[in-house]
Amino acid sequence: MSRAWKNSSSCDDENDGNASCSTRAQNENPDELDHEIAQLTKLRSGPHELLGRDLPGRLKRPVSTVKMLVGREGNYSGRGRFSTADGCHVLSRYLPVNGPTTVDRMKSRAYISQFSTDGTLFVAGYQGNLIRIYNVEKGWKTQKNVVTKGMRWTITDTCLSPDQRFLVYSSMSPIVHIVDVGSATTDSLANITEIHDGLDFSGSDDDYDEFGIFSVKFSTDGREVVAASSDNSIYVYDLPTNKCSLRIAAHRDDVNTVCFADDTGHLIYSGGDDHLCKVWDRRCFISKGQAAGVLMGHVEGITFIDSRGDGRYFISNGKDQTTKLWDIRKMSSNVTYNVRLRDPEWDYRWMEYPIHARNFQHPHDRSLATYKGHSVLRTLIRCYFSPEYSTGQKYIFTGSADCSVYIYDLVSGAQVATLDHHGGLVRDCSWHPYYPMIVTSAWDGLISKWEFPGRSAPPAQLRRRSRRQTLYEDFGF
Repeated sequence: MSRAWKNSSSCDDENDGNASCSTRAQNENPDELDHEIAQLTKLRSGPHELLGRDLPGRLKRPVSTVKMLVGREGNYSGRGRFSTADGCHVLSRYLPVNGPTTVDRMKSRAYISQFSTDGTLFVAGYQGNLIRIYNVEKGWKTQKNVVTKGMRWTITDTCLSPDQRFLVYSSMSPIVHIVDVGSATTDSLANITEIHDGLDFSGSDDDYDEFGIFSVKFSTDGREVVAASSDNSIYVYDLPTNKCSLRIAAHRDDVNTVCFADDTGHLIYSGGDDHLCKVWDRRCFISKGQAAGVLMGHVEGITFIDSRGDGRYFISNGKDQTTKLWDIRKMSSNVTYNVRLRDPEWDYRWMEYPIHARNFQHPHDRSLATYKGHSVLRTLIRCYFSPEYSTGQKYIFTGSADCSVYIYDLVSGAQVATLDHHGGLVRDCSWHPYYPMIVTSAWDGLISKWEFPGRSAPPAQLRRRSRRQTLYEDFGF
């Protein structure tokens, strides 16, 4: 069952005492992130002040949904309807904490759980050489079983193309495979029932057997795939020409995560075991041959990066048991590598994080905020911004080695909910882009679904409507 530190209808209230967040602004205002992103988040997820105002009086938070409906009917805002921000204010308060409902159960560990960009498909990747694609609109019916090829240890990452026609999957191998998701074949057995084309990312021949891909992402136009590798490099693969178009010797250790910063594809974020986050601008890389900037703050390796999608902000999970929020305008060209307090023999794969290192802060920390409470151990656990459409990206959420999912308020840092159910660590989790639903994948082999209000049947609006005719219509937005 879920353990919510605050009621989902009042998660805008004062910070919970169990939550932990540190920011550069806390000396003056310990409860709020004093930065531009805080104001942007409030603009995206806050109601029009006239819809929530008692006359006479002042705006109170959180604003009652009933009060907002009365304000809309009275046309207090002068618009006669709810804005997108008004809708986010309502929907973001109803956290998907009810459940869970079991979507699927396997005998092998579940590593990947990802919705497609429109929420109609869901991809789950298992250690046992299987990727399963579910049709959310058809009651989570299995649309495709992909039996993978050339796996080493496990599937490390998957990604659907923007048009949802192709899927790429990676492993501890230099070959990333691509499969046609849109074909009529339900059981896609590599090179038997379907061809799984191989994209060769191999570095030098000497390290071929040790080479692995930890992260793969499609560009927005679907023409490129960017990959993070164990040879300390980032690769960009050009699909029309079927070859690697760029290799960047990016970090001093394994590159665990990489993603495009925005829709343009010019900026790339990367994170590695050298505990650094880096920003790469491909428009000037050829002339400079180096990163556009470096962001320091983690004292252990980076396991995952998620971009806010605006080319400015991103979050990262670190093996120092924290999630950090970054603004690339604070990046530096100077790098400090030798910042560690713990035993150099410590290995996050099978050892607990040293107690004496938990409160250590990087002397050159350039992050905007640090969120603590979850556990990043054993594997490359992932963190994300909540959806823009329904929450205004008001929250960040992350899997955890303690078998839970943690949800934090981006601005206040409050831990607003914890989802407890699994019997193994939660490596990945995904929030539906339009509906209040989170799906988790864990090492107990379970794919589990959390919702608000919580129903076993697929949402009716997903079955009947296009993705743009969403919950907002039900509220008259």
